[in-house]
Amino acid sequence: MSDLPASPRPRAFRIPPAESVREASHPIVEVQPDAFAPPPLDTVEIAIETAQKRGFLTQFRITWGGLFWSAMGGLFSLALGLWVTRLVDDLFARASGFGWVALALAALAVLAALAMAWREFAAIARQRKIARLHLALAQARATDDRDAARAGVGELIVLYAGRPGLASACSQLQALSKEIIDGRDLIDIAERKLMRELDAEARRAIARAAKAVSLVTTVSPRALVDVLFVGAQAIGLLRKIAEIYGGRPGLLGFLKLAKSVGAHLAITGGMAVGDSLVQQLVGHGLAAKLSARLGEGVLNGLLTARVGISAMSVCRPMPFAAEAQPGVKDVVPELFSGKVG
Repeated sequence: MSDLPASPRPRAFRIPPAESVREASHPIVEVQPDAFAPPPLDTVEIAIETAQKRGFLTQFRITWGGLFWSAMGGLFSLALGLWVTRLVDDLFARASGFGWVALALAALAVLAALAMAWREFAAIARQRKIARLHLALAQARATDDRDAARAGVGELIVLYAGRPGLASACSQLQALSKEIIDGRDLIDIAERKLMRELDAEARRAIARAAKAVSLVTTVSPRALVDVLFVGAQAIGLLRKIAEIYGGRPGLLGFLKLAKSVGAHLAITGGMAVGDSLVQQLVGHGLAAKLSARLGEGVLNGLLTARVGISAMSVCRPMPFAAEAQPGVKDVVPELFSGKVG
């Protein structure tokens, strides 16, 4: 009996609570609040969206200046209406036939004014739609939102379905939008299929305007002619680029477009053009190689190209992503070599 091993004595132990066991087996991982936030937009894209909001997407605000011009416009309209009424009454007093003719002409004038006002509001609404589409596609691409990307691409297809050169691309994109599940890839494909041809057309328009400004500024004997020609080319270039991307600006629409382009130029460096362009000018030694008039013509052409590129950015219905945003040297390389003809 003494050879048998002694049995161990019982001991007390404490059972840990279930919560501590669960925490030990599945440790809690702290997630930062911004871990799943969408990536920040590019600086260039932020500048484009800011310019669009200042021009196309400006909210109606009551200001003293706006009240003044509204009141003056109302007074002018009343004065014009009173003058027409008196004219019609005088013609009726002279001869009833003259009165009816004047009344018919006044009615035609009112009808034409209403038609022009409708066209202006429709053009502004179309520009705002393009600007909102740009914002929506930029946000959908940043967040990789499939549903938002499909909705935005669908609006693009509706916008360009009537273009003869883009009808086939729109039909292909319509079929692909149902198959591609990644929102960012769908937007990139839409940009390659729809924007590539439009971007090329806009670059050609910018190159033509820049070379024309350079040539006229070089050979023009008067500074006033330079100013008038440069202004006319800038106005025509803004309208042309807006039409290329689907906008049809009237008078008020053009003013909003000019405000957006001016805001984009101010945000991205304004008329200083940029350090890269200045480096190119210095590197080519234009000041030493060219005469004063030719150098002035080249500089005016470069600034015209800069205005056109800003117009491309704010009129484009989607951001530059799959396609690289062009620079001044990409649009008018001839100006950097001094060949303006």
